[in-house]
Amino acid sequence: MTEPRIGRPLPLFQPSPDSAAAQDSNWTRLSLVNLPRFDAPAVLAQWRRLHAGQGDFEPPASNAALMDAWASYHGGDFECAAAIGLQHGGRDGLALANRATAIYANYVEPRESTRLALFRLVADRAAAQAEQDPDDCQAHYWHAYALGRYSQGVSVAKALALGLGGKVKGALERVIELQPGHADAHLGLGAFHAEVIDKVGILVGRMTYGVRPESAIEFFERGLALNPHAANGLMEYAHGLQMLHGESHHAQATGLLEQAAACIPVDARERLEVEMARASLAD
Repeated sequence: MTEPRIGRPLPLFQPSPDSAAAQDSNWTRLSLVNLPRFDAPAVLAQWRRLHAGQGDFEPPASNAALMDAWASYHGGDFECAAAIGLQHGGRDGLALANRATAIYANYVEPRESTRLALFRLVADRAAAQAEQDPDDCQAHYWHAYALGRYSQGVSVAKALALGLGGKVKGALERVIELQPGHADAHLGLGAFHAEVIDKVGILVGRMTYGVRPESAIEFFERGLALNPHAANGLMEYAHGLQMLHGESHHAQATGLLEQAAACIPVDARERLEVEMARASLAD
C-alpha cells in the first residue's frame, strides 16, 4: 500500500456557509480554547523564548503601546496587533504588523483570495521598507516569508517563471548575512531549495537558482539547531524531505511531524503550528 505524501494541510479554520459574502477586511477570530494569556510584562519576561526563531537581533519594543500589541499577538489577536503596529509605524511597528498579518494569513484565514492578497500586501510593504533601509533584517525576512507563501498559493512553478524565486532567495540570504543566527531564515532557505528542486529538478535548480539537495538539508538542520522549539521548522523539514526524496524518506518525515505535534506551545502561533502538525498526521 502506498504511503500518502506528507503535504501542507489547509488552514485550520474553514469558512462558514455565509463566509463568501464576508468583507475581506473581516479577519477570522481564533476559536481555539485554552490559549495562553499575555500582558506586556509576561511578554517581556519570555521575550527570548517567544522570539527564538528571529535570533538575538530583535529587542523588546520600548514603546508601551507596542508591548501591549505584542501581548495581543502572542495571545492570538493578530488583527489588533497588526492595527497597532501599522498605527505606530517605523521599524518596530511595521515588523509587528507584517508578522501578525503574515501569520494570520498563513494559519487562520480561510479564503484563498484573501490569503493571497494579505501575503502580497506584506511582501510589497516589507520590500519597500527594505529598499529604504537595507539593514532592516525584519523587513527582508517578512518580504521573503510573505512572497514565498504567495508563490506557493499561485504555484511555485508560476512564481519561478515570474522571477519571484530569486527575490525570495536573495531576501533570505540578506537576512543571514545581517544575522547569521536567524533560525527562521535558515529554515526558509531550506524550504526554498527543496521547493525549487521539486518543481524544476536537481540539474536545472542548481544551474538556474543555485539550489542543491544537500544545501536544503544543511539549512533545515542549522535552523533547528538554532531553534529546537520550532514546530513549523520540523514541519517544513518533513515536507522538504518528501519533495527531495519521496517515499524513501517517509518514515523520517513522519518522525519529524510527530516531533512537531509533541511540541509544547508557548503562544498562539505555536499552538496553531502544533495543531497543524497533528492535523497533517491524522490525514
